[in-house]
Amino acid sequence: MDRKEIFSRVDHTLLTQTATWNEIKEICDDAISYGVASVCIPPSYVKRVKEYVKDKMAVCTVIGFPNGYQTTEVKVFETKDAIAKGADEIDMVINIGSVKDRECHKIIEEIKQIKAACGNRILKVIIETCLLDEDEKIRMCEAVTEAGADFIKTSTGFSKAGATFEDVALFAKHVGENVRIKAAGGIASFDDAEQFIKLGADRLGTSRIVKLAKNQKTEGY
Repeated sequence: MDRKEIFSRVDHTLLTQTATWNEIKEICDDAISYGVASVCIPPSYVKRVKEYVKDKMAVCTVIGFPNGYQTTEVKVFETKDAIAKGADEIDMVINIGSVKDRECHKIIEEIKQIKAACGNRILKVIIETCLLDEDEKIRMCEAVTEAGADFIKTSTGFSKAGATFEDVALFAKHVGENVRIKAAGGIASFDDAEQFIKLGADRLGTSRIVKLAKNQKTEGY
């Protein structure tokens, strides 16, 4: 698989609490240069980023990030606000407590409301696999499918671990045919990226792949 194909699946990401405008602008420039799928940045930068990249690059942002325990009403407001400011794609975090309480109906309803707020824009649902057991991961595959989201996503990159090959393979077995997969967090090499794609990932959330191409230090997400 050539690097151009890998880049085309990357959501080039900077979500650290210390992210500055100069750093955000740099990843936007890199995202355009390398032809990635989107640039994924904090909600506070969405308006400025959209004005900067215009139509050269899809702008993705995060909702209920990173813990997911905001109320549904707050997440819906965040979504509408981000879209009004120019977001093209939304990555939301589910309420992990609802998974542990086996209240899948609450998660499904929340995803449906956020998807409705997104309209025809892409919605990716982060289930934070490192906090779930296998049965819970399977139930979330089913919930995300039932709710009509566009993607299921492994991780925020801000918890105990990121994407694993095993989780992406599990997703591929249990999501519906209309749900795509995003592997995120800890994708440390082009070989890793290619393997995730072969296992079924359509998107890769990472800051490292572009850094590798630029021969830069690759710590972080």
